[in-house]
Amino acid sequence: FKEALEDAERLMKYAAEIGIDVDAETRSAVLTARAVYPDGWTEDVAAKLLLALTCLADRVKPVTAASLKAYHVDTRPTMHTYLIWAIILSAIIIPASIVTFVTSNISEAIRTDIVKANALAVKLSAELSASAQTGVGLTDKVADLQEYAATTRLIWARAKRLNWYVFPRVEVPAPLIPPATDRSQEARYLKQKFELPVSLTNDNAVKAGEDMTETYQDVRFFAQSIVTDIATFYGAITSCVLPILYALLGTCAYLLRTFEDQMSTRTFVPSHANSARFLIAAIGGTVVGLFGNFSQQASASPLAVAFLVGY
Repeated sequence: FKEALEDAERLMKYAAEIGIDVDAETRSAVLTARAVYPDGWTEDVAAKLLLALTCLADRVKPVTAASLKAYHVDTRPTMHTYLIWAIILSAIIIPASIVTFVTSNISEAIRTDIVKANALAVKLSAELSASAQTGVGLTDKVADLQEYAATTRLIWARAKRLNWYVFPRVEVPAPLIPPATDRSQEARYLKQKFELPVSLTNDNAVKAGEDMTETYQDVRFFAQSIVTDIATFYGAITSCVLPILYALLGTCAYLLRTFEDQMSTRTFVPSHANSARFLIAAIGGTVVGLFGNFSQQASASPLAVAFLVGY
């Protein structure tokens, strides 16, 4: 009955703080129990105390003695736990989302450039061969050839940048590796591989186009290898890992919002059901990741759906 007495005192104090009227008989029962505890405890005192506790619980509900106790004892550890989980999940989700976004955009740009360069390679192969045979000037072909070289250089630059995000990194094709000399000679070697001759004539245009095509083929192989590895690795993260993390983050958001509401009304009571909610969120995030295509009909990202599932 010691616990019952403490609960009754908490409820009566709370009623007094917020202005809930408590009848004199109930107050007297609680005060008498405290005055005679523990030596003067009798059956009548205990019975009146339990009756008073029942009346107080009915008057102040949904606030309970357990929630008032938790309000003073368990709020700081609970808030600390929720914040730690939210910070840990954010520290993982934000970098992973940024890296996935960056690699996806670079990969898409490389695919677009490869399609463009393929079309230019086919077009220039036919045009340069015809010009060499007929002797027709190359004035109208120079722009395409320069665009072809510029696109090859752009693919090469993007592929090298994207290679930093692959583990392990893709090996650069041997023809694109400068010889082991000083930097000035390396620069000249790369310039020779990726730049057109300063002056293009009928005599050297075909050779320049063929050399650029050889360089482009090596660059294309290098870039496509990286794009394939990126799609496999980060595709698995986007489809399997991030939905689970977003669902867990949604659960943290829900628990923090619920905790704030319960603290304002003093109805918070620690519950082991919150741990089960994290497990349910992880399962829901897994399902969203595996069957994420359904979200396309709703014009929503699978990651957003996973967050809402967790929330």
